[in-house]
Amino acid sequence: MATIYDLKPRFQSLLRPLANVLVGVGVTANGLTFTALGLSVLTGGALALTGGQRACLLALPPVLLVRMALNALDGMVAREFAQASRLGALLNELGDVLADTVLYLPLALVGGIPPVLLALVVSLGVIVEMTGVVAVQIGADRRYDGPLGKSDRAFLFGLMALVLGLGVPAGRWVGALLTAMALLAMLTIVNRSRQALTTATDLAAPARPAAP
Repeated sequence: MATIYDLKPRFQSLLRPLANVLVGVGVTANGLTFTALGLSVLTGGALALTGGQRACLLALPPVLLVRMALNALDGMVAREFAQASRLGALLNELGDVLADTVLYLPLALVGGIPPVLLALVVSLGVIVEMTGVVAVQIGADRRYDGPLGKSDRAFLFGLMALVLGLGVPAGRWVGALLTAMALLAMLTIVNRSRQALTTATDLAAPARPAAP
């Protein structure tokens, strides 16, 4: 199922010259991962401390875009400059989930946003990413199937923050959007699970017990 993640190769092509410059001055893949997480923590903290003031809401979309660029850069630097490591893979997965949590949960402080529904969407997002990672344990590739992957969530949350930041009241449309995101996240969990089971080939089938 199509997702914004499908645009990542083109996005990385645009960022490749910047990756070369960053590596040239000593920036590492793990350093980019920590930068993305730090930026998310600072932005989420500002949202929480201000109760989601309009200026902070308007800052969220560009922050999400920068974070997306940093996420693309860290993977590209790791692969293309021999910096891939087990620690880097761990930091990448944990950093994404932590960044999502600290960026999106403070939106519950914005008047008119249903906090329980928002928390549900954030929690489902964590399960979506966990499903993608668990696929590796059963012999499949890391799954990025849609319809609501990390980039898609970022786009929708950024759009919601932009509209609210421009002064549009948080009415029923916010609840409808979050409900749709929750349903799409559930569908994504099913899709990733199904694709993982379909493509798993590395694990041997369990042996059948011998006949008595």
